[in-house]
Amino acid sequence: MQTDGIHSLLPRELMCEPARRLRDTYARVPGARLVRREFGFYCLERWFEQGLPRDADLAAEFSYDPPGGIGLGQLGWCEAAFVPAFEDKVIEDRGDHEVVQDYAGRHVLFFKGRRNGFMPEYLDHPVKDLRTWEENVRWRLDPSSPERYADLESRMTYAREQAGKGMMISQGLIGGYMYLRSLIGPADLLYAFMDQPELIHACMRQWFELADTVIARHQEHVNIDELFFAEDICYNHGILISPAMMREFLFPYYQQLIANLRSRQIDRGRHLYIHIDTDGDARPAIPVYREIGMDVMSPFEVASGCDVVAIGRQYPDLTIFGGIDKRVLARSIEDIDRMVEYILPAMRQRGGYIPTCDHGVPEEVSLANYRHYRRRCIELGG
Repeated sequence: MQTDGIHSLLPRELMCEPARRLRDTYARVPGARLVRREFGFYCLERWFEQGLPRDADLAAEFSYDPPGGIGLGQLGWCEAAFVPAFEDKVIEDRGDHEVVQDYAGRHVLFFKGRRNGFMPEYLDHPVKDLRTWEENVRWRLDPSSPERYADLESRMTYAREQAGKGMMISQGLIGGYMYLRSLIGPADLLYAFMDQPELIHACMRQWFELADTVIARHQEHVNIDELFFAEDICYNHGILISPAMMREFLFPYYQQLIANLRSRQIDRGRHLYIHIDTDGDARPAIPVYREIGMDVMSPFEVASGCDVVAIGRQYPDLTIFGGIDKRVLARSIEDIDRMVEYILPAMRQRGGYIPTCDHGVPEEVSLANYRHYRRRCIELGG
């Protein structure tokens, strides 16, 4: 058997250091040094005003680790992977505001000249029924579209090179709930589950066909170490739809996708990590997603009641990312110290944890506070 990182895992001593650290995290090795990275940033403009150079290398500035894996993409994240996308255009001028059709076919109310840094208001979505699904959307999710594979060779060459260093290969994709919500809208979707189940299944069949076909093309070249669903199915009081609805409308497609993926792996003995990303109170969702084999979850929003130390004790076989309260990072140094001294030693001893903000770092967090937080992460995380 070839030990090339593709036909089988590289021996540990031949892996690059970032890959070893990340694989130790996924394997929940107790006491392993915590990987250093961040979820994202909404604070950079404020930090530039506070002295961060605009050309700063954030990895060097905050001692982040080099990546231990790569993502293959091509299957959407917060919106479906449309090819072609909808035309992005202004469709109505409302003085200080404008209504825009975005690349996902939604009508969105924006401040005129400003489309980032706030929660947009979605006025309309492209799918109302089976007719609008067929006319507006389904053909944009054709897995045979040549444009989807235009750069496949170069992407897979890079993926093979990274696998040869032991790097984890992650296949990200939009999860079924997030996908349906982007097509139909968060409120109308809840009615559609009850009133138009045939529409939901039609949308999910196309979701599956696209994901399965694209992943199969990727698997001709590399193994998939992680299947990473962008789901966002929870809010601050739990799951937005019932477990029964999840089992009826999402899980059959997830289970078939996972089974097909496993059957095509070049290295049949490779563990496939199933990772679910959801904001809100994820605690009620954990036992439900474990039914499809979930063994990684993120980012555990603290404002919704998620305590990663408690969750880690309840689910010792769950790998956990996130759980750092963004609100506390905006408070005093003493508050930050109390938080990290509670979380980091316990989670490092447990293993299987990466500390990140429970969403993007907000602009209320000062540069000085964040620098202090990162110093404590290094001190307590090894």
